[in-house]
Amino acid sequence: MGRSRRTIPEELLLLALDPTTGTTAQPQSLDLGLAGAQLVELALAGRIAPDGDRIAVVLPRPTGDPTLDSALELLRRRGSPVRAVHWIGGPRLGLRQTYLSHLERCGMVHAVENQMCGVLPTTRYQATDTAVSRQIRARLDTAIRTGTPPDARTAALAALAHSVGLGKHLYPGNEGRSSRSRLRDLIRHDPMGGLVAHAVMDVQNGVAGQAAAARRSQPPSAGTRAGARTPATAAMSVVGQSPQVSEQGRRRGVTRAAVRPSLSH
Repeated sequence: MGRSRRTIPEELLLLALDPTTGTTAQPQSLDLGLAGAQLVELALAGRIAPDGDRIAVVLPRPTGDPTLDSALELLRRRGSPVRAVHWIGGPRLGLRQTYLSHLERCGMVHAVENQMCGVLPTTRYQATDTAVSRQIRARLDTAIRTGTPPDARTAALAALAHSVGLGKHLYPGNEGRSSRSRLRDLIRHDPMGGLVAHAVMDVQNGVAGQAAAARRSQPPSAGTRAGARTPATAAMSVVGQSPQVSEQGRRRGVTRAAVRPSLSH
């Protein structure tokens, strides 16, 4: 069997895995959450640290986890702090499958081959070690029930679970409404988890993408010819982004950015 303690990406995926159907809840937002969970795990390992709304590498030494080390190396190659929304909003092709395959190798899940409509091959994953999943869920339940500030790992996991919409999967229906609310409130107990969770939600909401579209529809301002690169846009061109700070973002010091795929694992 696998290690007694899972990484936060693994824990998030196990929370999302439906034990009955073998499918993952919120698959699209879950991919964003897994990218964010890697950042949190690297921060807990002392490899990166928040720098405003950016992520800075502070110790490039490998962690020994191949998937995390791949992310760390990509961050290191950037040479300067990366905005969390840009990192999370980049394409994460195969990230969920990478973690599912890893959990299968660890004996946590097993693949079940099937066919959709009797033609298209599909693969579902059934949990084989449900004790670990129950322990992970119990940590969230305890934090929600008692209101006691949780440890950093649990707080970050709660923040990510909320950000990808797992609340309605974990605590469904009207009876789960108060639990979903308390799950959301746990976001304040871990600064890094909160930063990443807000970035995940910003990418999903496309806040800056809408603002960028509105800006493109306006004529260039005086002193800036069409197509000219200002210092801000030049700085962002390495990831294909256009900076945009919302009024709400200015009030809380968080830059919202137009996110287009630019990074890959």
